[in-house]
Amino acid sequence: MNRTSTLVRPDMPHLVTALPGPNAQEIIARDAAVLSPSYTRPYPLVVRRGEGAMVEDVDGNRFLDMNAGIAVVATGHCHPRVVKAIQEQAARLIHMSGTDFYYENMVLLAEKLAALAPGGIARRVYFGNSGAEAVEAALKAARYHSGKDKFLGFFGGFHGRTMGALSLTGSKTAQRKGFGPLVPGAHHIPYAYCYRCSYGKQPATCKVECLKVIEEQLVKTILPAEELAAIVLEPIQGEGGYVVPPQKFFDELQALAKRLGTILIVDEVQSGMGRTGKMWASDHFQLTPDILTVAKGIASGLPLSATIARVDYMQWKPGSQASTFGGNPVSCSAALATIELLEQELIDNARRVGEHIFQRLREWPKRFPVVGDVRGRGLMIGIELVKDQQTREPFPELRNRIEIMAFDRGVLVLEAGASSLRLSPPLVITKDQADFALDTIEECLRAAQI
Repeated sequence: MNRTSTLVRPDMPHLVTALPGPNAQEIIARDAAVLSPSYTRPYPLVVRRGEGAMVEDVDGNRFLDMNAGIAVVATGHCHPRVVKAIQEQAARLIHMSGTDFYYENMVLLAEKLAALAPGGIARRVYFGNSGAEAVEAALKAARYHSGKDKFLGFFGGFHGRTMGALSLTGSKTAQRKGFGPLVPGAHHIPYAYCYRCSYGKQPATCKVECLKVIEEQLVKTILPAEELAAIVLEPIQGEGGYVVPPQKFFDELQALAKRLGTILIVDEVQSGMGRTGKMWASDHFQLTPDILTVAKGIASGLPLSATIARVDYMQWKPGSQASTFGGNPVSCSAALATIELLEQELIDNARRVGEHIFQRLREWPKRFPVVGDVRGRGLMIGIELVKDQQTREPFPELRNRIEIMAFDRGVLVLEAGASSLRLSPPLVITKDQADFALDTIEECLRAAQI
């Protein structure tokens, strides 16, 4: 008998059927007939309800969600204070469109985000519905302000799948294949250091090699500074494998942007809203974005994004950029409740539970030959699986197998990068739940190596 089937605690997994159960199978079959096959479904989970860090499927099986709905439900599934804020706002006003009219909670949220943004400088806020929309708005604002048309991104970066955001995305070929030509003017370089072979262990000079490439090669050959509108990056790469650069990278990057006279766009769609144990991943590195993009965890599950720019970088005319649903009143209320919870307790919990997890993970490369590296901040954690710790050759087949094995034991994890498992649970997760997840993954690692 699967050990999780004997657990009855409501905050722990409890499996009552084989997976997928009969109800899940029926819905999956219907889904296959009508929904886009472009969706990526790594395992057959059909969710009925969620609470905190737990989700229940349509057959009554209960799972520990170490994904937070893809790093979205920062306050956990259906946090009562967020639900209350949504219900009260929906009873007053569901929609009016902030593009054409005014309502106060949109202003309140913009004031809050402008004050929270790194650097303590005056900001303006544009609201959209998704991370890709936030990035699109940032790219347009950079072009509009600078009069330049080129952008520089990084290999491994993920910024969305709309055409402009996709042009800066450099994560996986599947995301770009078949959609060319993309928006012209996007260029890419390595991110901070060699992803496959160093993990930050190369000499310090190697860690900023990509920045030398910008000045010594790109700027002198195909990307003149007078045409470079912005450099776009995630402070901690998400889809690229939860890669954390050294402090020197950010110091050099900000100095470089200043020398080149280019805008720095920092994509915190996945790393922001308390996930790393600070409000922004940028706060770990004394990084001050010119333009900051935010989504995912901002409204605990409702569609909302924000592009937060220096005041002078968002001086465009009415009609230049707009969104019918961006800054929807209900989403804004959910976001205000989310930020309040983050500031009162959840950012601190992310830091404490994240430290607890890392204390256990530090020994994994010694205990498991297939664990090449563990990295991250707070509750944004990557576990890199490799075929050999010396060559650090990625082992995606093992990663995918463990992903399924964990699901079969009631723990939801997802992939990232070439061969990483990502842990990005709701920020309400407890140490007991974190230990259960790590015990389960350890069990999977041992079983997979037999």
